Amino acid sequence: MKLEDIDLTDEDMWADHIPHDQFAFLRREAPVFRHPGKGDELRPIPDFWAITRHADLITVNRDTTLFSSERRGVLLADPDEETRTAFQTMLDTDPPAHTRLRRLVNRGFTPRMVTRFEKHYGDLTHQLVTKAVTQGTFDFVTDVAAELPLMAIAELLGVPVEDRHKLFEWSNRLVGNSDPEYVGSAEEATAAATEMYVYFNQLGEERRANPEDDIITKLITEVGGDALGPHEFETFCLVLTVAGNETTRNATSHGLLALLERPDQMQLLRDRPELLDSAIEEILRWASPVIHFRRTAMRDTEIGGQAIAEGDSVVMFHISANRDEDVFEDPFRFDITRDPNEHIAFGGGGAHHCLGANLARLELQIVFRELLATTRSITQAGDVQRLRSNFINGIKHMPVDVELA
Repeated sequence: MKLEDIDLTDEDMWADHIPHDQFAFLRREAPVFRHPGKGDELRPIPDFWAITRHADLITVNRDTTLFSSERRGVLLADPDEETRTAFQTMLDTDPPAHTRLRRLVNRGFTPRMVTRFEKHYGDLTHQLVTKAVTQGTFDFVTDVAAELPLMAIAELLGVPVEDRHKLFEWSNRLVGNSDPEYVGSAEEATAAATEMYVYFNQLGEERRANPEDDIITKLITEVGGDALGPHEFETFCLVLTVAGNETTRNATSHGLLALLERPDQMQLLRDRPELLDSAIEEILRWASPVIHFRRTAMRDTEIGGQAIAEGDSVVMFHISANRDEDVFEDPFRFDITRDPNEHIAFGGGGAHHCLGANLARLELQIVFRELLATTRSITQAGDVQRLRSNFINGIKHMPVDVELA
């Protein structure tokens, strides 16, 4: 392999496989690599520095003064002004604006809210998993992995459970905007965001008239003379729907696939259920649902000995850092007993550490505990279909056969 062979933007490649060979080559030969951009009329990708090592990623992620999310956004492509206005979320902000937004939305993630959610979500998970496994053969992604986070998001936001498939459709059109199965296009993504904004604004108006004990009511309630503005409210609902749905869905799918491909690890987890917590951490490392986030250098600097100019795009590849040989012993071994496990599936700390990290862990624990309790065996029953995306490490379909416990 040569450096000129590297192309981490190729969505067709990502639909086929994860380019771990390219990342391993970069970590060894050019851990801070000047990656050529890609000319695209709708979504132009500028040249960027690919950050592939664990330590360098943490350095970039935690320094919000030097490496900005707000200047050009967190995705690979440079958005036009209309798209930037429509889709700019709290992910695309820096302190102090980010600090203010995070303080306001944190009100919806109190321990009491999560505790209240846990019991009901456990009951919903039991019902859904029981219904799926009694079929014998089913698509694990669409019937279980996608359904459960949708129920969680609906529960948290106060969305009627019968409307959860609207969230599923909108999320797929946004994240799968390059995947033909989801009629992928930039226009479809914009239309999906618009429909989502209309829906949540209507729900917000209902909560203003009739407050309830849910996140939406808390988001629209003024505290200390401050509250989310109308577009801030819209974009937070968007990012919570997409991030809370896509990431947990794909971590669940990748986690089960890893266990299916390694029957010894599946049996170990069945024999020693006390390993579930460490298994979840290994699933998160292994899955790395979010492939990358971008930052922009605010002044001349250097990373790993490489000079970076003010205005350069710097892209952190979490999926590579979570296989860094300098941090993880035998990183391509899936090991549910791995300890320590300093994965950065939730961002790597700092101001942008994932707001829903503990909630995601809870969801994964409940799902896998229920799967193990209701089945004697699970086997793969067909080919896995991957999402065509260089941003989300997604699995769209995974047929399985189960034998009931």
